[in-house]
Amino acid sequence: MITKNDILNLENQLYEAMKSGNLEILDKLLHNDLLFIVPSGETITKEMDLETYRNGNLKIVELIPDVEQLNVMDDLAVITLKIALKGSYSGQSFDAQYRYIRFWKNFSDGIKVVGGSGISI
Repeated sequence: MITKNDILNLENQLYEAMKSGNLEILDKLLHNDLLFIVPSGETITKEMDLETYRNGNLKIVELIPDVEQLNVMDDLAVITLKIALKGSYSGQSFDAQYRYIRFWKNFSDGIKVVGGSGISI
């Protein structure tokens, strides 16, 4: 069974890993079969996401989350939030607001992100 506190704690770990580019934590939190639609509309996999951090293309200097809703259904959680992000992607600076939906599922080796989507708002 997943609790809302479990998900909020994992979300905070995810934000910190994104800001620091911590591949070990990102690898632990993202399911191997992850599918995520990024703001450009492209669908990416876990490996594609990790490669963005590995090659230094994505650098986040500020990430301010604002959780809108969090629903827990047995071993699955769905969270919606707005995130203010500042950083650079492929050398291009950005300072923007995004809305995300993320799906967390409990597995024998822990709760992991299995999917989601982000759009610019």
